[in-house]
Amino acid sequence: MEALAMVIVAAQYAAALAVFAGVITTLGQAQIAAKAIESIARQPEARGSISTSMIIGLAMAETNGIYGLVVSMLLLFVNPLLDRFVTMANALGQYLG
Repeated sequence: MEALAMVIVAAQYAAALAVFAGVITTLGQAQIAAKAIESIARQPEARGSISTSMIIGLAMAETNGIYGLVVSMLLLFVNPLLDRFVTMANALGQYLG
């Protein structure tokens, strides 16, 4: 049972790190939007190309957050390698103890 608990705790830490990627993505998207607005304020005639580049940049930045969400959901609810991790943790526990 200890091995299963260790694996679940490790999966929860990994899921937290994956969700943290979404937080970093939000900060990056805010930076992209702020710089685009600043650029449009400086050169209003280039609004179309700046807006297009901003939307493409936001879409690319958002994929990182989506991947983090998918990975965290897989680790928390599906965890396809759970049996292997428990077997490895049991073997490591027998080796060390």
